[in-house]
Amino acid sequence: MMKKKLQETFNNQINEELYSAYLYAAMRAYFESLNLQGFANWMRIQVEEELFHARKFVNFLFERGAEVKFKAIKEPQTQWGSPLEAFEAAYEHECHISDCINKLSTLAVNEDDHASRVFLEWFVTEQVEEEANADAMVQNLRLVKDAPGGLFMLNREAGQRVVSPTIVADITGAPTGG
Repeated sequence: MMKKKLQETFNNQINEELYSAYLYAAMRAYFESLNLQGFANWMRIQVEEELFHARKFVNFLFERGAEVKFKAIKEPQTQWGSPLEAFEAAYEHECHISDCINKLSTLAVNEDDHASRVFLEWFVTEQVEEEANADAMVQNLRLVKDAPGGLFMLNREAGQRVVSPTIVADITGAPTGG
């Protein structure tokens, strides 16, 4: 049985993950409007990852016999001044999500809920990767500054990003092999 405060905070995190997907969908639309399909692809993958994260939280609550409460998702920003500004916003958002996960993990420890603490370890590790991925794009975009050739190359590289096998397995129901 999950304590009420922890259950509420998990439900808040579901909303955070769904907002993340919504934000990255808005960023994808922004990049599509600039004809930057590679960056749009990068954000499409982010949308899939955030939806996967939300599903993990929902499934965990179901497994614990806890109530899932979906809340309204706030409207995301839809325009940025440049690809760099969009990726800086993505990086800042990932730092915010890391903070949310860390607070949730601390709450799980304080509530003496070891099942939740163990579940959250995956997210703590995942957020290190999420921040690093977004920060790498920020750093690369800062390096190329306003050089069209550099932007072209980064856009092409971002177009090579694919959905992780874990997420594909989750979506399709296929075994992950792990």
